[in-house]
Amino acid sequence: MAATRKFNPVTPGTRHRIAPTFEEITASKPYKPLLAVVKRTGGRNADGHRAMRYIGGGHKRRYRIIDFHRNKFDVEATVLTVEYDPNRTA
Repeated sequence: MAATRKFNPVTPGTRHRIAPTFEEITASKPYKPLLAVVKRTGGRNADGHRAMRYIGGGHKRRYRIIDFHRNKFDVEATVLTVEYDPNRTA
């Protein structure tokens, strides 16, 4: 069974809320050559002025580089690890 995290009932919507902790998926540290920095703007434009409201904060993330356009048909591939990706929800 997957490890879950229970939330404190601060609002009625979070009273029975549980979420996965991804401990079973994340068995090791992320593979560093496939990590990239994500520049966060916080809703600011190039002048530093606030261009979009309600954007900002949150935990710092690093982008996971994934080769979605695999075109090597005769080469066998091996899955080394399955890792948690903070930038994807599905």
